[in-house]
Amino acid sequence: MSDAQIIGWGHTVFGKSDQPDTENLMAQAVAEALEHAQIDAEEVDGIFVGVFNNGFSKQDFQAALVAMGDARFAHTPATRFENACATGSAALHGALDFIAAGRGRIALVVGAEKMTATPTAEVGDILLTACYRNEEADVEGGFAGLFGKIAQSYFQQYGDRSEELAMIAAKNHANGMANPYAHMRKDFGLEFCNTVSEKNPRVAGPLRRTDCSLVSDGAAVLVIADPETAANAPRAIGFRARVQANDIMALSRRDVLEFRGARMAWTKALEQSGLTLDDLSLVETHDCFTIAEMLEYEAMGLAAPGQGHRIIREGITRKEGRLPVNPSGGLKSKGHPIGATGVSMHVMAAMQLMAEAGEMQIPDAKLAGVFNMGGAAVANYVSVLERVK
Repeated sequence: MSDAQIIGWGHTVFGKSDQPDTENLMAQAVAEALEHAQIDAEEVDGIFVGVFNNGFSKQDFQAALVAMGDARFAHTPATRFENACATGSAALHGALDFIAAGRGRIALVVGAEKMTATPTAEVGDILLTACYRNEEADVEGGFAGLFGKIAQSYFQQYGDRSEELAMIAAKNHANGMANPYAHMRKDFGLEFCNTVSEKNPRVAGPLRRTDCSLVSDGAAVLVIADPETAANAPRAIGFRARVQANDIMALSRRDVLEFRGARMAWTKALEQSGLTLDDLSLVETHDCFTIAEMLEYEAMGLAAPGQGHRIIREGITRKEGRLPVNPSGGLKSKGHPIGATGVSMHVMAAMQLMAEAGEMQIPDAKLAGVFNMGGAAVANYVSVLERVK
């Protein structure tokens, strides 16, 4: 669909950062990305910034902060995007459209968030702005409470799958051990993840702490370019497909277990690319909660509704399985700085396709799928990436 290609990237370590704000986080990742792509700041025609914010910082107007970190961008057009947890993917789509329209030849996609400086109670309330507050603002447990309700509904309809959720958590934490950018590089093991304890308490409904992604700081940057420019770059990753599909925001107005918007995005992306899931070498998916990853197995077509538990039990999505899912550790281990997440997922996939993923590497990776969602499967983005050079 788009001729634009990824030619470089930068990525900070996710976690509790010493950097005081998004301005500094973005500056660090942008500098790394320019060096990686071997381009100068003056060559960049547009900057597309994804920061959720909405209360994490009193400083907004985040698109202008890139030039505060590097004055060479003072006169480069910069625009800020926000689409809940899919903010980074929204910024990427804006940049891809910019290149495809011929308005520029090189663009930066910058995703960032500074979350850990905000008190925990405030974090929960800020994240609830990604739900339909008219109906869902008072849910106990914040956004985890929403997914706790989703997990409860799933269990009521298909049986208790707590152990399979723990298997997903254990898989992703084990994968994250190999990711130098990950927030939580610790292999907890299945028994710990599956046991409610003082260190792993229930957070909301059947979800335990190990079923929930982390509150993190971080930034990630992609450099994208038109094909002529990419032909002279040291590396190039193309888009076989890129799709966005939305669903209604209010949970009361849809069957949330269907993840219909996610299913639509995957179906369209596979049709657009001319591929099937069997053609993919790996998938980076949005495991904000383990129940989300299980539902995404069903939405992408790996399993029928209610059968997602079989996918993790059969080892299909393990690193050595038929379709590795989240070899980076996913949001569960890598962390989830909201605005950076969608950009980071594409960086992780691109690293795999360029065989630059180090200990995370999936052997002979040729094609990668990326699924990023905002809210409870409201804004859904799927990319299918392939190495061009």
